[in-house]
Amino acid sequence: MTDTDQQRRIHDLEATLRVGKGGVDSVADELASQLETSDLVKVKFLRSARGGTTSEQLAEELAERTNAEVVQIRGHTAVFQR
Repeated sequence: MTDTDQQRRIHDLEATLRVGKGGVDSVADELASQLETSDLVKVKFLRSARGGTTSEQLAEELAERTNAEVVQIRGHTAVFQR
């Protein structure tokens, strides 16, 4: 798959998880589960989750907890793959 194809797929992907005040702990298991059946998963970080941190920091923490890789971060949305 070319980078252009992957970028198009990422753009068309809907965010299937939202991280809120429960933080990354509350969605780590669900992200891991979704990555079992889908090669890319888009996650949105809501304002209540960010608090004093950044979306980049939250994405890295979530990636570590789920043994995933952050493919892209744009604004408050991250895309993960395994």
